Amino acid sequence: MSKDKYEKIHDQIDPQEQDHQPGVESEMSPQPIYDDENYKGAGKLEGKVALITGGDSGIGRAVAIAYAKEGAHIAIAYLDEHEDADKTIEAVKAYGAEAQKFATDVSQVENCHQLVVDVIAEFGQLNVLVNNAGKQFPTEDFLDISPEQLHETFETNIYSMFYLSQAALPHLSKGDSIINTSSVTAYRGSPALIDYSSTKGAITSFTRSLAANVSEQGIRVNSVAPGPIWTPLIPATFDAEKSGKQGEDTPLERRGQPAELAPAYVYLASTDSTYVTGQAIHVNGGDFITS
Repeated sequence: MSKDKYEKIHDQIDPQEQDHQPGVESEMSPQPIYDDENYKGAGKLEGKVALITGGDSGIGRAVAIAYAKEGAHIAIAYLDEHEDADKTIEAVKAYGAEAQKFATDVSQVENCHQLVVDVIAEFGQLNVLVNNAGKQFPTEDFLDISPEQLHETFETNIYSMFYLSQAALPHLSKGDSIINTSSVTAYRGSPALIDYSSTKGAITSFTRSLAANVSEQGIRVNSVAPGPIWTPLIPATFDAEKSGKQGEDTPLERRGQPAELAPAYVYLASTDSTYVTGQAIHVNGGDFITS
């Protein structure tokens, strides 16, 4: 799929919104691009098992497919978007990978520990943990952020990463990886997403600190910081007008597609990045240019 295709699809997005989080991909028009046919696997993850949270759609689905192309077996965790999850499993299996889905709420510690137990029981090993699940609730007035909203945002976005990483680490070995999905908002802020941006800033620090903590074990911890990407979270978060204009104010003047992020996750999970830990890869169309 050429970059021209990514540019053209930007103009094809219909104004739309959804009334529930984290959103449903099957209701989006047009569908996000999650599989780039120009991306050819090279066996970079052969024999690996990857657990991807939020793996039913959006970035998680694109990562699952790219990992499958590279020879990995895939476990996806998701909340309750069963139709989307089935589609992801079908797409992964089409590339010859084993795949299993697990519906669970990763904001709860007991669910995270059970999830890892279930993945090990299904596949016998775990090599790559992709902490990708997230929620966001736009709130223009800082004073309107309720304790309940604050708690839900932190539980889903950062607590789950602590819980899952703690559950996964006893099963990870030298050469294995943890990859966290951060956000451009961790670096440039967002006046209407203060609680969400705060969790993404925490993810950045969590990534750096955990990387240092487990370096002697040979386990690498990195993050990917997406910019405006066309995922179900966008119409589930913003009104139709704002979702329709997503990405227009970036230097590349368009939104990104999930498939454009997937190679960064492959790089961080593979031996291509053996000397990379505690870092963030920015995939944001120039939305924020770091020094």
